[in-house]
Amino acid sequence: MRSFYNEREDMVSEAIDGLVAASGGRLLRFDPASRARVVLRRDWDKSKVAVVSGGGSGHEPAHAGLVGQGLLTAAVCGDVFASPSVDAVLAAIIAVTGPAGCLLIVKNYTGDRLNFGLAAEKAKALGLAVEMVIVADDIAIPETTQPRGVAGTIFAHKLAGYLSEAGSPLAEIAAALRAALPGIITIGAARDTCTVPGVSKTERIAPDEVEIGLGIHGEPGVEVARFTSTAALIENLAAKLLSRIKPEARYALLFNNLGGLPGIECGVILRDVMRSSLGPRIAYIAGPAAVMTALDMPGFSLTLAELSPQLQDALLAPTGCAALPPFLPVETPAPFPAPVIAHDEAPAPSADPAVRAIVETLIASAIAAEAEINALDARVGDGDTGTTFAAAARAVRDALDQLPFADGAALLAALGDIKRDAMGGSSGVLFAIFLARAAEAYRDAPEWSAALSAGLAAVQTYGGAGPGDRTLVDALKPALDALQDGRGLPAAAAAARAGADSTAAMRRARAGRSAYLEARSLEGITDPGAELVARLFAALV
Repeated sequence: MRSFYNEREDMVSEAIDGLVAASGGRLLRFDPASRARVVLRRDWDKSKVAVVSGGGSGHEPAHAGLVGQGLLTAAVCGDVFASPSVDAVLAAIIAVTGPAGCLLIVKNYTGDRLNFGLAAEKAKALGLAVEMVIVADDIAIPETTQPRGVAGTIFAHKLAGYLSEAGSPLAEIAAALRAALPGIITIGAARDTCTVPGVSKTERIAPDEVEIGLGIHGEPGVEVARFTSTAALIENLAAKLLSRIKPEARYALLFNNLGGLPGIECGVILRDVMRSSLGPRIAYIAGPAAVMTALDMPGFSLTLAELSPQLQDALLAPTGCAALPPFLPVETPAPFPAPVIAHDEAPAPSADPAVRAIVETLIASAIAAEAEINALDARVGDGDTGTTFAAAARAVRDALDQLPFADGAALLAALGDIKRDAMGGSSGVLFAIFLARAAEAYRDAPEWSAALSAGLAAVQTYGGAGPGDRTLVDALKPALDALQDGRGLPAAAAAARAGADSTAAMRRARAGRSAYLEARSLEGITDPGAELVARLFAALV
């Protein structure tokens, strides 16, 4: 199962239901019984030129998601990657067209041209004023006489919707679009094909390849290139775009996610676009955003629109559609200087044989337990708890001669720094918090058990784990409580062992990796962190 749907033939209609339900009452749809899948503005009063577009579904949010103030008046939705019927287009025209007329915006595909064109002729025969403009912005196939209409269609929607809101007449809007469209060009690339619902996925792009110029219906690209870096890919695409733009003109860029590209990849690509030879020509950017998609295709398209004063005003005008990102001016502010964090100078080494003996005992015990704790952790986690603690122990061992054993607060702070660097991940940070708070507490009142208990309280606050949550807290807290109560080290070790053993009966973990496991995966297994704590206290005894 690669797609979520109930019945494939109902998918488009049900998706429209979802869109309308989430519109806050802005949108309406034709009765599903009509078979015409049309979305239209609820607030439309036919006093201005209606702007109608559409085509095959699978390009969401285009086109139905772009119905709203300042954009489309209505959108006609066909099946996935299939043009809507003539009757559906005609019904949409009749529903929204008043004396001011209707403008059809059509992507340059044969089915769309024919079906929208015939619907326009039928509407004219009914006495309606209708104009049709065809968007052909794809430059992937240089020699073609019929370029495809792709994401450049969004610029046509924006300009037409802006002029319609301003009350411009039909002929003027159509003329403005026909003047602007030659300056709108698009090129795209993808690293995989899309998944058409109910159809086996086409696997034609190798893991180290990228297709350039593939269509928004999953058509193969005109060029397959070996991928070396995003920067190199963008320079390839930039060269194609630069060959088609005017040297003196300023351009707006729509960075369109074709549906399946993660945001982090989009960010890298846009960064390389702005650093490429194309970057200095771009005055405004919209995106990265999924606007004219190809289902779940992991790819993107770059659309440039030559800026005229009229188009610039149109692009900057607000719309009633959140799906279309705003066009924002390109600015490159100087980086904000990062604050310089002052670190305390390392304390001078000092000697206290008794304290050093305790530290050396803990080191030896943690290293000796590495394999057994790893084996225990492999049953409830990722099998590296023993190694994580042993690595920290070895790092402390390597630094023994530089540690301030005679200064408890300085020793705890120094151990925290070592563990944070050696352990890494959340464990390193938690132990750094534990020792940093313990160092602060010892500085205020030099008593070991109270200082360590203060450190544990900080770990519970920031880490979120408490007694009964099946973590090392279940062993460490009772042990430290015993020390604070004056019951001595043997009692503390016994409390740690009892606490660790109790975790084997806990059927639910509430922190750490074990929190993602079901009860039967944990039953009878001691928490690895708690087990290690118990062993450390036993070694101290």
